[in-house]
Amino acid sequence: MDGLERLHASLDATLGPVDAAYATAYPGTTPARQPVHTVYVPAHRYDATTVAEWGAHARRALDENCSGPGDLAGVTGIEPELAEQVLPLVRAKLGTEPIEDLRIDFEDGFPQTDVPGPHRDTDEDAHVARTATVLAGNPSATPFVGLRFKCLEPATRRRGIRTLDAFVGALAEKTSAPDGFVVTLPKVTAPEQVSAMVTVCEHLERAHGLAVPLRFEIQIETPQAICGPDGTAQVARMLHAAAGRCAGLHYGTYDYSAACGIAAEYQAMDHPVADHAKATMQVAAAGTGVPLSDGSTNRLPVGTREQIRAAWGLHARLVERSLRRGFYQGWDLHPAQLPTRYAATFAFYRRSFPTAAARVAAYLSPGRDSGYLDEPATARALATFLLRGLACGALTETEVRDRAETTPDRLARLAGRQEGPTGCPP
Repeated sequence: MDGLERLHASLDATLGPVDAAYATAYPGTTPARQPVHTVYVPAHRYDATTVAEWGAHARRALDENCSGPGDLAGVTGIEPELAEQVLPLVRAKLGTEPIEDLRIDFEDGFPQTDVPGPHRDTDEDAHVARTATVLAGNPSATPFVGLRFKCLEPATRRRGIRTLDAFVGALAEKTSAPDGFVVTLPKVTAPEQVSAMVTVCEHLERAHGLAVPLRFEIQIETPQAICGPDGTAQVARMLHAAAGRCAGLHYGTYDYSAACGIAAEYQAMDHPVADHAKATMQVAAAGTGVPLSDGSTNRLPVGTREQIRAAWGLHARLVERSLRRGFYQGWDLHPAQLPTRYAATFAFYRRSFPTAAARVAAYLSPGRDSGYLDEPATARALATFLLRGLACGALTETEVRDRAETTPDRLARLAGRQEGPTGCPP
């Protein structure tokens, strides 16, 4: 063995464990679909008609408060030519898939005072049994669905686990958990709570004979999740403590803002404390394959026509702001928020579609000039952008094939593959 080979062997021995640990901790992104939003429905209000009723309410609000594409442009700030394209897509979406991700909420959205004393547990148990039966009867009503239970803090730990166990058990008795099922772990303050959640999932899988591993989202709603007592970013430790089960990091606008001492009037998704928390989440999640979700606005589109349109304008602006910052999902709390969720989202993808498609076509055809010198990492981002637009309904497969001169399957390979040494396109 010559000197260079000995050097290679020494480096492999030294860095091999580091390489393996990095590959495990940072497996990279995948082109799997991510919902554009999560709709929170209080458990006591959830039933078999919820999705259809939300869609009907959203269509009615749009019909009554928006007279056409020009009006949509005026309310939301979307360019008039884009509003012409977007409005029919929004109407179609509200008629076919009004909710992409639904969360049955047994935490903040579930009333705690309607039933006094010892009867409160009995009441929640009854809603658990009822909602599990409803979900089992129509598991594909939304592409993604899940449950938010009470947090693992001492005051709510037993009740939360009781709800989760009963719900998962009832589902397992009637059917398997739906595809895209996820559990939401709220108000996390320490990585040890995430490790404990892994233990809970393992127990439930054994107890109820689950064939598919349970996955859970971590809600970032406390300052302690961002900055621990030693000054480190706890969210990074939390993410890796999930042992591959983390399905997302979700920012909780109002719990986090209140905990930071922000006055109620100024608690918002675009407040500086929110941007700091979300930037920390973004860096922590980079390369892990764990998707991010922004929070919600509590300015609901209700009341007079003017009040509804003002709330729509704010919502559309905040949705676009999140998208531009790399948060492709958010929370919606009211049916009338759906029109602006989809209008702003569809406009975001269609606005950049011509350029993104041309850049992908050029990248996949060496020698063609798009005006950009795109590296492999940017090509992956461009392919992922087009796939996201396809998944939510902002783009059609035909126009992507025509403009990007490729297929969705090839886009998926470009978005999810590991680059070789040359970084050449597939």
